[in-house]
Amino acid sequence: MTGDAARAGIEGATSRRIVRQAALTGGCVGDVRKVTLDDGRILVAKIGPGLEPEGFMLRHLAAHSPLPVPAVVHCADDLLLMDHVEAGDPLDAAAEAHAAQLLAALHAVGGERFGFPRDTVIGGLPQPNPSTARWRDFFRDHRLLHMAGVAHAAGRLPAATFHRIEALAGRLDRWIDEPDRPSLIHGDAWTGNILCRRGRVAAFVDPAIYYADPEIELAFGTLFGTFGPAFFRRYGELRPLRPGFFEVRRDLYNLYPLLVHVRLFGGGYVGQVEAILSRLS
Repeated sequence: MTGDAARAGIEGATSRRIVRQAALTGGCVGDVRKVTLDDGRILVAKIGPGLEPEGFMLRHLAAHSPLPVPAVVHCADDLLLMDHVEAGDPLDAAAEAHAAQLLAALHAVGGERFGFPRDTVIGGLPQPNPSTARWRDFFRDHRLLHMAGVAHAAGRLPAATFHRIEALAGRLDRWIDEPDRPSLIHGDAWTGNILCRRGRVAAFVDPAIYYADPEIELAFGTLFGTFGPAFFRRYGELRPLRPGFFEVRRDLYNLYPLLVHVRLFGGGYVGQVEAILSRLS
């Protein structure tokens, strides 16, 4: 969508005239803008292909969970409009404790089976969510082996590393027990997707939702230093962690987001995958 077409699309979807716009950082999305309309309303516009799943996921979280997310104004494959959320403060200890409360409440939203009624995306990559009765099977087939295969097919994951992941996938019963029930997760809760203001979380953005063992969400929160002691202290008060999470399962579950990063960026992320495989061998 060109600049003129994007402007026309935004004005058509809102029935208002744009008076100001500025570029925002957008991660894997090509064009993200802060748009001010002639009635004073401020929106965030994402422009590019494949945006419909993100709008769907935000609307699902707003309708079916207590997690704060931006309100979706317009959702199409090439244009997503959301209310702008005033934020920009750091994820400090107070905000971490608030994030723990919000994610614990989200994880209390249960499902019947692992997966989701439709496929979603993570970092712009397709994320398959077939309905699955057992978590170990879902994680093995539709997270670990799926993303390893995608990364290998793209030439980002060496064949030797892919075969080590295949071997690990056959031994998951050593480390993974079945959780009590599937929990709804955000799926991509790292620092850049958590908007904070004055020691509180204003909104979570860029979800990658499905029903999972919530430990996979908690593990990802440690991968890039998003969550620390303040988060886990408060989360543990609300939903105690099962033994073995920090010792083994955190590394095991972090193979999935690392493989996502291998597929997207390659480079040093392969080394991190191999280091975890060595620790688990």
